[in-house]
Amino acid sequence: MNALRLWKLRQRFGIAAPRVAVRTHVPWYLRWLALVLLLACSAALAAWMYDAGRRYAGFDRSEADREIAGLKRDLAASREELERLGKLANAAESKISIERTAQQNLARQVRALEGENARLREELAVFERTLSADPKTSPPLAIQRFKVQPELLPGEYRYHLLVLAPGGRAGDFQGRYELLVSVAQDGRNVMMALPEAGSAGTQQEFRLAFKRFQRIEGTFRVNPAARVESVQVRIYESGSGQSRATQTAKLG
Repeated sequence: MNALRLWKLRQRFGIAAPRVAVRTHVPWYLRWLALVLLLACSAALAAWMYDAGRRYAGFDRSEADREIAGLKRDLAASREELERLGKLANAAESKISIERTAQQNLARQVRALEGENARLREELAVFERTLSADPKTSPPLAIQRFKVQPELLPGEYRYHLLVLAPGGRAGDFQGRYELLVSVAQDGRNVMMALPEAGSAGTQQEFRLAFKRFQRIEGTFRVNPAARVESVQVRIYESGSGQSRATQTAKLG
Protein backbone atom coordinates (compact mmCIF):
# COMPACT_ATOMS: atom_id res chain seq x y z
CA MET A 1 0.00 0.00 0.00
CA ASN A 2 2.84 2.33 0.88
CA ALA A 3 4.62 1.37 -2.32
CA LEU A 4 1.55 2.32 -4.37
CA ARG A 5 1.32 5.76 -2.77
CA LEU A 6 5.01 6.34 -3.33
CA TRP A 7 4.65 5.48 -6.99
CA LYS A 8 1.73 7.90 -7.44
CA LEU A 9 3.71 10.68 -5.78
CA ARG A 10 6.61 10.08 -8.14
CA GLN A 11 4.28 10.14 -11.10
CA ARG A 12 2.81 13.48 -9.99
CA PHE A 13 5.85 15.33 -8.67
CA GLY A 14 8.78 13.44 -10.06
CA ILE A 15 10.74 13.75 -13.26
CA ALA A 16 8.04 11.95 -15.23
CA ALA A 17 5.33 14.35 -14.01
CA PRO A 18 3.57 16.50 -16.73
CA ARG A 19 4.87 20.03 -17.28
CA VAL A 20 2.82 22.91 -15.89
CA ALA A 21 2.90 26.39 -17.54
CA VAL A 22 2.55 29.34 -15.20
CA ARG A 23 0.80 32.33 -16.82
CA THR A 24 0.13 35.81 -15.48
CA HIS A 25 -3.59 36.68 -15.28
CA VAL A 26 -4.52 39.77 -17.44
CA PRO A 27 -7.90 41.52 -16.91
CA TRP A 28 -10.30 41.57 -19.90
CA TYR A 29 -10.55 45.39 -20.13
CA LEU A 30 -6.79 45.63 -20.54
CA ARG A 31 -7.02 43.19 -23.42
CA TRP A 32 -9.72 45.32 -25.11
CA LEU A 33 -7.71 48.50 -24.56
CA ALA A 34 -4.68 46.92 -26.16
CA LEU A 35 -6.83 45.82 -29.12
CA VAL A 36 -8.23 49.34 -29.57
CA LEU A 37 -4.75 50.87 -29.44
CA LEU A 38 -3.56 48.36 -32.00
CA LEU A 39 -6.47 49.19 -34.35
CA ALA A 40 -5.87 52.96 -33.91
CA CYS A 41 -2.21 52.57 -34.72
CA SER A 42 -3.10 50.48 -37.75
CA ALA A 43 -5.59 53.11 -38.99
CA ALA A 44 -3.10 55.94 -38.49
CA LEU A 45 -0.43 53.96 -40.30
CA ALA A 46 -2.85 53.23 -43.18
CA ALA A 47 -3.83 56.93 -43.44
CA TRP A 48 -0.19 57.98 -43.43
CA MET A 49 0.64 55.42 -46.11
CA TYR A 50 -2.38 56.59 -48.21
CA ASP A 51 -1.38 60.27 -47.93
CA ALA A 52 2.25 59.42 -48.64
CA GLY A 53 1.16 57.45 -51.69
CA ARG A 54 -0.91 60.40 -53.02
CA ARG A 55 1.97 62.79 -52.50
CA TYR A 56 4.32 60.39 -54.19
CA ALA A 57 1.86 60.20 -57.12
CA GLY A 58 1.78 64.03 -57.38
CA PHE A 59 -1.47 64.76 -55.41
CA ASP A 60 -1.29 67.32 -52.63
CA ARG A 61 -4.47 67.91 -50.58
CA SER A 62 -3.48 71.39 -49.48
CA GLU A 63 -2.73 72.40 -53.05
CA ALA A 64 -6.06 70.95 -54.19
CA ASP A 65 -7.83 72.92 -51.44
CA ARG A 66 -6.13 76.10 -52.61
CA GLU A 67 -7.18 75.41 -56.19
CA ILE A 68 -10.78 74.75 -55.11
CA ALA A 69 -10.80 77.98 -53.10
CA GLY A 70 -9.45 79.86 -56.12
CA LEU A 71 -12.11 78.34 -58.36
CA LYS A 72 -14.81 79.37 -55.88
CA ARG A 73 -13.50 82.94 -55.90
CA ASP A 74 -13.46 82.97 -59.70
CA LEU A 75 -17.01 81.60 -59.77
CA ALA A 76 -18.22 84.29 -57.36
CA ALA A 77 -16.52 86.99 -59.44
CA SER A 78 -18.09 85.58 -62.61
CA ARG A 79 -21.53 85.64 -61.00
CA GLU A 80 -21.06 89.27 -59.92
CA GLU A 81 -19.95 90.20 -63.44
CA LEU A 82 -22.91 88.34 -64.91
CA GLU A 83 -25.31 90.21 -62.62
CA ARG A 84 -23.69 93.53 -63.55
CA LEU A 85 -23.94 92.76 -67.26
CA GLY A 86 -27.55 91.63 -66.80
CA LYS A 87 -28.44 94.94 -65.14
CA LEU A 88 -26.72 96.84 -67.94
CA ALA A 89 -28.60 94.76 -70.54
CA ASN A 90 -31.93 95.42 -68.82
CA ALA A 91 -31.21 99.13 -68.65
CA ALA A 92 -30.20 99.17 -72.31
CA GLU A 93 -33.32 97.21 -73.27
CA SER A 94 -35.52 99.64 -71.32
CA LYS A 95 -33.82 102.57 -73.02
CA ILE A 96 -34.27 100.97 -76.43
CA SER A 97 -37.94 100.28 -75.65
CA ILE A 98 -38.48 103.91 -74.62
CA GLU A 99 -36.70 105.15 -77.74
CA ARG A 100 -38.71 102.75 -79.91
CA THR A 101 -41.97 103.96 -78.35
CA ALA A 102 -40.92 107.57 -78.85
CA GLN A 103 -40.06 106.85 -82.48
CA GLN A 104 -43.42 105.16 -83.03
CA ASN A 105 -45.26 108.11 -81.49
CA LEU A 106 -43.23 110.51 -83.58
CA ALA A 107 -43.95 108.48 -86.72
CA ARG A 108 -47.68 108.56 -85.95
CA GLN A 109 -47.54 112.31 -85.41
CA VAL A 110 -45.65 112.76 -88.67
CA ARG A 111 -48.21 110.67 -90.55
CA ALA A 112 -51.04 112.64 -88.95
CA LEU A 113 -49.38 115.93 -89.87
CA GLU A 114 -48.75 114.73 -93.41
CA GLY A 115 -52.41 113.73 -93.73
CA GLU A 116 -53.55 117.06 -92.29
CA ASN A 117 -51.20 118.91 -94.62
CA ALA A 118 -52.51 117.01 -97.65
CA ARG A 119 -56.08 117.72 -96.61
CA LEU A 120 -55.35 121.41 -96.15
CA ARG A 121 -53.77 121.59 -99.60
CA GLU A 122 -56.81 119.94 -101.14
CA GLU A 123 -59.18 122.22 -99.25
CA LEU A 124 -57.16 125.24 -100.32
CA ALA A 125 -57.36 124.13 -103.94
CA VAL A 126 -61.13 123.65 -103.62
CA PHE A 127 -61.50 127.04 -101.97
CA GLU A 128 -59.46 128.73 -104.69
CA ARG A 129 -61.57 127.11 -107.39
CA THR A 130 -64.75 128.21 -105.65
CA LEU A 131 -63.56 131.79 -105.28
CA SER A 132 -62.49 131.94 -108.90
CA ALA A 133 -65.86 130.60 -110.13
CA ASP A 134 -68.49 132.92 -111.57
CA PRO A 135 -70.89 133.90 -108.75
CA LYS A 136 -73.78 134.08 -111.21
CA THR A 137 -73.47 130.40 -112.19
CA SER A 138 -72.23 129.04 -108.85
CA PRO A 139 -74.66 127.50 -106.34
CA PRO A 140 -75.34 129.49 -103.17
CA LEU A 141 -73.70 126.75 -101.10
CA ALA A 142 -71.34 123.89 -101.98
CA ILE A 143 -70.32 120.78 -100.06
CA GLN A 144 -66.83 119.49 -100.78
CA ARG A 145 -64.75 116.56 -99.58
CA PHE A 146 -67.51 114.80 -97.64
CA LYS A 147 -66.10 111.54 -96.26
CA VAL A 148 -67.21 109.02 -93.64
CA GLN A 149 -64.77 106.47 -92.20
CA PRO A 150 -65.08 103.82 -89.46
CA GLU A 151 -62.98 104.29 -86.34
CA LEU A 152 -61.12 101.63 -84.36
CA LEU A 153 -63.93 101.36 -81.81
CA PRO A 154 -66.71 99.12 -83.20
CA GLY A 155 -69.80 101.10 -84.17
CA GLU A 156 -68.03 104.48 -84.20
CA TYR A 157 -67.64 106.54 -87.40
CA ARG A 158 -65.89 109.82 -88.19
CA TYR A 159 -67.03 112.28 -90.84
CA HIS A 160 -65.61 115.51 -92.22
CA LEU A 161 -66.68 117.94 -94.95
CA LEU A 162 -66.11 121.45 -96.19
CA VAL A 163 -69.01 123.89 -96.71
CA LEU A 164 -68.31 126.79 -99.10
CA ALA A 165 -70.21 129.96 -99.96
CA PRO A 166 -69.55 131.67 -103.30
CA GLY A 167 -67.90 135.07 -103.39
CA GLY A 168 -71.06 136.90 -104.50
CA ARG A 169 -72.96 136.11 -101.31
CA ALA A 170 -73.80 139.10 -99.13
CA GLY A 171 -73.37 138.67 -95.36
CA ASP A 172 -72.51 135.64 -93.24
CA PHE A 173 -74.23 132.30 -93.54
CA GLN A 174 -76.21 131.20 -90.52
CA GLY A 175 -77.73 127.76 -90.38
CA ARG A 176 -77.27 124.15 -89.41
CA TYR A 177 -76.54 120.74 -90.87
CA GLU A 178 -77.94 117.29 -90.24
CA LEU A 179 -76.90 113.73 -91.08
CA LEU A 180 -79.14 110.94 -92.32
CA VAL A 181 -77.46 107.60 -91.65
CA SER A 182 -78.73 104.52 -93.50
CA VAL A 183 -78.13 101.45 -91.31
CA ALA A 184 -78.69 97.77 -92.14
CA GLN A 185 -79.39 95.54 -89.15
CA ASP A 186 -81.15 92.18 -88.78
CA GLY A 187 -82.16 92.23 -92.45
CA ARG A 188 -83.84 95.65 -92.15
CA ASN A 189 -82.77 99.12 -93.32
CA VAL A 190 -83.16 101.86 -90.73
CA MET A 191 -82.69 105.60 -91.23
CA MET A 192 -81.14 107.44 -88.30
CA ALA A 193 -81.21 111.26 -88.15
CA LEU A 194 -78.51 113.30 -86.39
CA PRO A 195 -78.83 115.34 -84.27
CA GLU A 196 -81.57 113.53 -82.45
CA ALA A 197 -84.74 115.48 -81.76
CA GLY A 198 -84.95 117.07 -78.32
CA SER A 199 -81.19 117.10 -77.72
CA ALA A 200 -80.48 120.81 -77.35
CA GLY A 201 -76.78 120.40 -76.56
CA THR A 202 -76.21 118.14 -79.56
CA GLN A 203 -78.18 120.44 -81.88
CA GLN A 204 -75.93 123.31 -80.85
CA GLU A 205 -72.93 121.32 -82.12
CA PHE A 206 -74.58 121.12 -85.56
CA ARG A 207 -74.86 124.93 -85.94
CA LEU A 208 -73.14 126.71 -88.85
CA ALA A 209 -71.87 130.28 -89.03
CA PHE A 210 -69.27 131.38 -91.57
CA LYS A 211 -68.39 133.98 -94.19
CA ARG A 212 -66.65 132.01 -96.93
CA PHE A 213 -66.25 128.44 -95.73
CA GLN A 214 -66.43 126.20 -92.67
CA ARG A 215 -64.77 122.89 -92.01
CA ILE A 216 -66.98 120.36 -90.23
CA GLU A 217 -65.72 117.26 -88.44
CA GLY A 218 -67.37 114.94 -85.94
CA THR A 219 -68.22 111.39 -84.92
CA PHE A 220 -71.35 109.33 -84.41
CA ARG A 221 -72.09 105.86 -83.06
CA VAL A 222 -74.38 103.07 -84.14
CA ASN A 223 -75.02 99.56 -82.88
CA PRO A 224 -71.76 97.58 -83.32
CA ALA A 225 -73.80 94.77 -84.91
CA ALA A 226 -75.23 97.17 -87.53
CA ARG A 227 -73.66 98.12 -90.86
CA VAL A 228 -73.66 101.71 -92.14
CA GLU A 229 -74.43 101.74 -95.86
CA SER A 230 -74.53 105.48 -96.58
CA VAL A 231 -74.57 108.88 -94.90
CA GLN A 232 -76.24 111.99 -96.34
CA VAL A 233 -75.45 115.51 -95.13
CA ARG A 234 -77.96 118.33 -95.52
CA ILE A 235 -77.34 122.06 -95.06
CA TYR A 236 -80.19 124.28 -93.84
CA GLU A 237 -80.23 128.07 -93.61
CA SER A 238 -81.73 129.65 -90.52
CA GLY A 239 -85.47 130.20 -90.85
CA SER A 240 -85.80 127.73 -93.74
CA GLY A 241 -86.96 124.13 -93.63
CA GLN A 242 -85.64 123.38 -97.11
CA SER A 243 -82.09 122.10 -97.52
CA ARG A 244 -79.75 124.42 -99.44
CA ALA A 245 -77.18 121.70 -100.26
CA THR A 246 -76.97 117.92 -99.92
CA GLN A 247 -74.36 115.27 -100.57
CA THR A 248 -74.21 111.51 -99.91
CA ALA A 249 -71.19 109.40 -98.97
CA LYS A 250 -71.38 105.68 -99.75
CA LEU A 251 -69.66 103.15 -97.52
CA GLY A 252 -68.44 99.85 -98.89
